[in-house]
Amino acid sequence: MFGSGKATGHDNIGMVPMRFVWPYGGRSVFLSGSFTGWTEHIPMSPMEGCPTVFQVICSLTPGHHQYKFFVDGEWRHDDHQPSVSGNYGVVNTVFLPREPYVDSPVLDLELSGSNMELDDAFSRPVSRQRISAFLSMHTAYELLPESGKVIALDVNLPVKQAFHILHEQGVPLAPLWDFLKGQFVGVLSALDFILILRELGSHGSNLTEEELETHSISAWKEGKLNLNRQIDGNGRACSRRLIHAGPYDSLKDVALKILQNKVSTIPIIHSSSRDGSFPQLLHLTSLSGILKCICRHFKHSASSLPVLRQPICMIPLGTWVPKIGESNVRPFAMLRPNASLGDALSLLVQAEVSSIPIVDDNDALLDIYSRSDITALAKDKAYAQIHLDEISIHQALQLGQDANSPYGFYNGQRCHMCLGSDPLHKVMERLANPGVRRLLIVEAGSKRVEGIISLSDVFRFLLG
Repeated sequence: MFGSGKATGHDNIGMVPMRFVWPYGGRSVFLSGSFTGWTEHIPMSPMEGCPTVFQVICSLTPGHHQYKFFVDGEWRHDDHQPSVSGNYGVVNTVFLPREPYVDSPVLDLELSGSNMELDDAFSRPVSRQRISAFLSMHTAYELLPESGKVIALDVNLPVKQAFHILHEQGVPLAPLWDFLKGQFVGVLSALDFILILRELGSHGSNLTEEELETHSISAWKEGKLNLNRQIDGNGRACSRRLIHAGPYDSLKDVALKILQNKVSTIPIIHSSSRDGSFPQLLHLTSLSGILKCICRHFKHSASSLPVLRQPICMIPLGTWVPKIGESNVRPFAMLRPNASLGDALSLLVQAEVSSIPIVDDNDALLDIYSRSDITALAKDKAYAQIHLDEISIHQALQLGQDANSPYGFYNGQRCHMCLGSDPLHKVMERLANPGVRRLLIVEAGSKRVEGIISLSDVFRFLLG
């Protein structure tokens, strides 16, 4: 709903939309502030599915504003937002910068003299500003499915059992629940299993296959800190805090959390208590879901966003195979099908990538090995019967395939591809499909790999 105060006309030119949220419950909640002269109360509405979270969107003039909430007949302010003391007691404050919308001219690709000209054009606040504004005005609540299940694991669960659960449920990660602390404390992901298998395969390992039967998730996480040698200034191992979002966080904030923390998925957690007690795990969200919202909203207005019509080869987007003579270009990781699984896992960890294209001697695409593929080794306890340096990627992928499947290794069924000439909106629509985290850019006909575009690449470009 939109506010209707003195300065809240949504269609007024020069106004900036601002979403106000009261996440602490109440029977009736109103908003008032300097933008209403402190005389008008704007009603706030509870979010569907989250009755303790109230919100309203108002259009305000750029600049500094003060506001408070009128909850069940009492004036309140949000301790978790910026605040100052003034004539109306402690009030929250917000500053809205002036960001005028400037539409983008249609770029004549045939007349553009160089990629540098295109880069300069794309760096201006043009079509992408509309997408950023859309993400700022919509919340993570819109990502919640009407029905579904979310898998969470107890930290005292044996790692081996957790490995099997992820494989059986077909999920690459799960949040971790600590019963004693009464909160979610982390995430167990495919990367954890990659590190575990590498630890098992190392000669100096303190972890054996027998210990894996009883080794708990919490014990592994503690050992992982020492393994990674994450040491703070006092010489103590420092754990990484759980990255999560709330249902009232804007889609832009959620996307930035994923990008800045270099994670693929974050849990949406809600608590009606100010201290965060009794948290509810609502959903696991990724950039794919946010991209789907963008595609759905701008589906019939792509013509008004020229950047969406540009071929991806003309946009500073993704990672491309270096051309002969190019320098200072990020190396592009590819492997042959006879490379060992150990080499693949090492490359995934050291290069900090989530997948590696598998190519033939002509660099034509055969398949792809992703971090999540490691969970297939839980099938029939395959991880206990192999040596990482003695099994090839080809063989490892076959372990995860259905024996009755008519397709073999060289089928490309798991690979999602695009061409360098494809427009950005087409690439975005493909990446918005469930389970698609990246597209391999191939040469038409030969399927020679030319590059790769991930969900993170798209959002860095859109929000950059």
